[in-house]
Amino acid sequence: MNKVNEEVKDYYGKELQTSGDLKTNACCDLVAPPKHILEALRNVHDTVQAKYYGCGLTLPDNVKGMRILDLGSGSGRDCYIASQLVGSTGSVVGVDMTKEQLDVAIEFLDYHGEVFGYKNITFLEGNIEKLDELGLEPNSFDIIISNCVINLATNKQKVLKDAYNLLKPGGEMFFSDVYSDRRISKELQEDKVLWGECLSGALYWNDFLRLAHAAGFNDPRSFDDKPITVNNSELQMKLGDIKFYSVTYRLFKIDHLESACEDYGHAVSYQGGIEESSAGFKLDDHHYFPKGKYVTVCGNSYLMLKESRYKKYFTFVGDFSTHFGIFEGCGENAPFNSVASLESQASCC
Repeated sequence: MNKVNEEVKDYYGKELQTSGDLKTNACCDLVAPPKHILEALRNVHDTVQAKYYGCGLTLPDNVKGMRILDLGSGSGRDCYIASQLVGSTGSVVGVDMTKEQLDVAIEFLDYHGEVFGYKNITFLEGNIEKLDELGLEPNSFDIIISNCVINLATNKQKVLKDAYNLLKPGGEMFFSDVYSDRRISKELQEDKVLWGECLSGALYWNDFLRLAHAAGFNDPRSFDDKPITVNNSELQMKLGDIKFYSVTYRLFKIDHLESACEDYGHAVSYQGGIEESSAGFKLDDHHYFPKGKYVTVCGNSYLMLKESRYKKYFTFVGDFSTHFGIFEGCGENAPFNSVASLESQASCC
């Protein structure tokens, strides 16, 4: 295990005892959870919640009966929420390398089993940079989640590639993490506190997109994002003008996704049926489908809905027989398009 991994284990296992010990607000939820997650959270033991260090939403809709893997599960808070959402027909696996955190998660397995009326969680001690060494079966998980942990990894490319291999075809990685508006200097990366506070290990977002593509996740979709304020004058002085954001991404393991949004004349209509999305369905931060309305979409959005667990809730129009060029407004205007405005170049399909 490398030096950074050891320092992270020490920081989260010994230096931090509860979320109140954090020196910044980077590892804190910035978005109020939806009602169904809040209801599940009320059943999670207070000790588990006190050792929570997440930064966002990590559980998508429609997970009943799913098999979920949580990378960097810590004290188990998100696993215990997921356990309730997947129900007795689903299962959850949590992986964490910090023994002190893992001990808390395991200590309350029986407690939550009695509260929920079933047991469907397994906790494993392991490094998320070595998922391929944990005996997990490839193509066996419907969903992989992670909450403000991948920034703590030194080999983020390996984490994403292993996650891709573990997902079933049509599965998704739905995770929150911290990103920066520029690359972090080596000097700042060597600061133990800044790394432990989820800041100096943050990826510059264009580097994240590059790593995601290399791992097989074409067209990553931002689901939600919020700016992060450090709220610590000493650490802010070290960071200078770097801006940080908490972003929830969803990455689909779907063949034939393209790197850009292409127009094939597709349209989809959400028919309802997802309990948490009664009025409409949110695919990402720029795709919302009101129930019963046909909406034109690019080929990638069409595939994300048709080749995933969401298929049965939509009707689909079109095929890939005719290509009409770049999907209007996707921000990939051809360089010879002299009439393209700056606004359209900055928008997204």
